[in-house]
Amino acid sequence: MEKYRFLLSGSGGQGIITMAILLAEAAVIYEGLTAVQSQVYGPEARGGATRSDVIISDAPILFPKVTQPGILVTLNQSSFVKYGNLLRPGGLLLTDSQLVRTSEDLDVRHVSLPLHETVVRELGSAQSLNICTLGALIALTKVVRPESAEKVLASRFPKAVESNRKALSLGLELANNVRDAL
Repeated sequence: MEKYRFLLSGSGGQGIITMAILLAEAAVIYEGLTAVQSQVYGPEARGGATRSDVIISDAPILFPKVTQPGILVTLNQSSFVKYGNLLRPGGLLLTDSQLVRTSEDLDVRHVSLPLHETVVRELGSAQSLNICTLGALIALTKVVRPESAEKVLASRFPKAVESNRKALSLGLELANNVRDAL
């Protein structure tokens, strides 16, 4: 297995850190892989910049910080501006088509999905944007199985099993529709 280096970014309140923790836990608990997760966020409780790094591997991880991610998720424009140049050439960039505008001359595999719009339309609010994004990320990378993410979600949020399953499925479906084109 190749070592997966994720940089997940957005603004405070979008659930970036929760998404990173869920991804790392799914890899360790249900896939038998090694993972590390770290986070950085601005001083503001909501609206400040948020970044979380996740490294997943089947071998020991010797350095826990992502310096040049192979996978970058940006859920707002300022995160793309701040972290877009860190993505390694040929890496995967996942953005929200409604919230992030990128340039055309990127040397990456760019997937832009209507994540926010779909979650609001299908679930009534943007509260599950991070879970929908996690689903898309899983579909695009295949780093963990969707069932592993569902188990972690059920264990962490037992009162929201059905809504989280639906949000995860929305992301999986959105990404599966474009994955074959990559």
